[in-house]
Amino acid sequence: MKTIILTGPARGLGLAISQRMVREGYRVIGVGRKLTPDFEKLMSEKHNGELHFISYDFNDLDGIPELVTRITRKYGSLFGLVNNAALGLDGILATTHAIDISKVLRVNLEAPIVMSKYACRSMLLCSEGRIINISSIIASTGFNGLSIYAASKAGLEGFTRSLARELGRAKVTVNCIAPGYMETDMTAGLQGEKLASIRRRSPLGLPLVADVAGGVAYLLSSDAERITGTIITIDGGTTA
Repeated sequence: MKTIILTGPARGLGLAISQRMVREGYRVIGVGRKLTPDFEKLMSEKHNGELHFISYDFNDLDGIPELVTRITRKYGSLFGLVNNAALGLDGILATTHAIDISKVLRVNLEAPIVMSKYACRSMLLCSEGRIINISSIIASTGFNGLSIYAASKAGLEGFTRSLARELGRAKVTVNCIAPGYMETDMTAGLQGEKLASIRRRSPLGLPLVADVAGGVAYLLSSDAERITGTIITIDGGTTA
């Protein structure tokens, strides 16, 4: 059974990825701050794969080496890493506190880099592996009030392209998925012209979290073994 680390696994997109991965027969090690009832329920159900949870705060970059070592000692070599955990920060840059800027960059960009550094070591030894970074269309389109978040995701995409070249000869692929505005419980609360405007920009309609989870499943599959260094956009056509 192939082992995958998934960060931010317990709600929203992370939960959808968890559901898809265990259904496909992977051993999923979810790493996040808080175990949610939905994730706990998923752990109790029968699947083709396995599902486990480790509580960890990615603000703590220094603890990541020990975290990955602990996982590999218990579950064996890693086949995949999905860097999904992220913080949003909505606000005007001129009034944003420096502490908040550092926190977003640390969790959204530095933590995936350090996770990739230590997770790829067992992949290199096995001469196979998949690293998938969850970005956002905001990295390329921009959005008012999300400059720091956009910077973190744009950095993640640049990191993806260069690391793909670094690890490619060992048959380890590195890719990004850039979701657009997704159909979630959060968007269900939007009303009026704001929601209508978002929908008008999406000729296929807003994507579901299950659509993005399907993209992750594809990049983990053998069908994607020759795909690396790319950004897959899943946004219902918003950026077309």
